[in-house]
Amino acid sequence: MALFSKKEKVALDLQSISTLISEGAVFDGNLKAPAYTRIDGQITGDVTVDEGLILGEKGSVLGNIITKEMVVYGTVNGNIQTNTLEIKATGKVTGEILTQTLTVENGAVYNGSLSMSQNNKPAQTNKLPRHEQKVLEASID
Repeated sequence: MALFSKKEKVALDLQSISTLISEGAVFDGNLKAPAYTRIDGQITGDVTVDEGLILGEKGSVLGNIITKEMVVYGTVNGNIQTNTLEIKATGKVTGEILTQTLTVENGAVYNGSLSMSQNNKPAQTNKLPRHEQKVLEASID
């Protein structure tokens, strides 16, 4: 009988980085990367990373981000779409977030709207169950 076990998930911070935008680097344009990426410089444009993204303390993105998992130590001004998002104490995010899992440390700053879903089901926004909806009726005499 063969035993199958789930492969332990390695934390994003411990992944091998294949793309690095170093501190002091300035990138204008859209960035697409196939694997784990770390940004310590400045990006003006949209960022799409197939695997995971680490935004370092000195890193900033002015644009939208799409990735599987993300850790924010720096600044994001744009929308984020990811399965797992961690905003660390030094992180600042301004924009809409669409995620399944969100972790926010004390000291982190987030301004925007949040939509969450479970198991790839879209989040329902502004919908109350039928029994909780309030109906206002007006009559004119």
